[in-house]
Amino acid sequence: MYEIKDFSRILGTQGFSDTLLADHFTLYQGYVKNTNTLLDKCALIGADTPEGAEIRRRFGWEWNGMRLHELYFGNIRKESSGLQEGRLKDRLIQEYGSIDIWERDFRATGLMRGIGWVILSEDKETGGLLNTWVNEHASGHLAGGIPLLVMDVFEHAYMPDYGIKRALYIDACISAIDWNVVESRLG
Repeated sequence: MYEIKDFSRILGTQGFSDTLLADHFTLYQGYVKNTNTLLDKCALIGADTPEGAEIRRRFGWEWNGMRLHELYFGNIRKESSGLQEGRLKDRLIQEYGSIDIWERDFRATGLMRGIGWVILSEDKETGGLLNTWVNEHASGHLAGGIPLLVMDVFEHAYMPDYGIKRALYIDACISAIDWNVVESRLG
């Protein structure tokens, strides 16, 4: 069974109201509870039934929702740690040419129309770094990709504070990145 993680340490982060964060934590808690419920049901109902098949399909949605929120909240810090000299910075420059080019690409990915997630992923096979869009929770993940930096771009993540001004929310996210955590996720 999965435990609900406490992310209250990010309350008070500039650019995110405590109300928005508290509501977002409640949404995350629902994913954890639903993941556990579906695990229990998977143990009781065989995959060879229509009900069992649908439960397994739904499980991916709930589990990814749980895990993506954990990664997202995990890479937020009240005060950004700043991208320091090191492996991640070197690799981003190698892949994109400069940190500014990488950041423009990450922001542009976040501004695409639609709901979902923006993820800086590491290709486990080649070590390449890719900014990717994950639609909803269950489609768009790179098989074998390691999520390094995760940004939620569902409306619930920004509309209570920013309305439709997603770019301002992205500014707040970029300002609150815990680069030490992101770098620690490198393979």
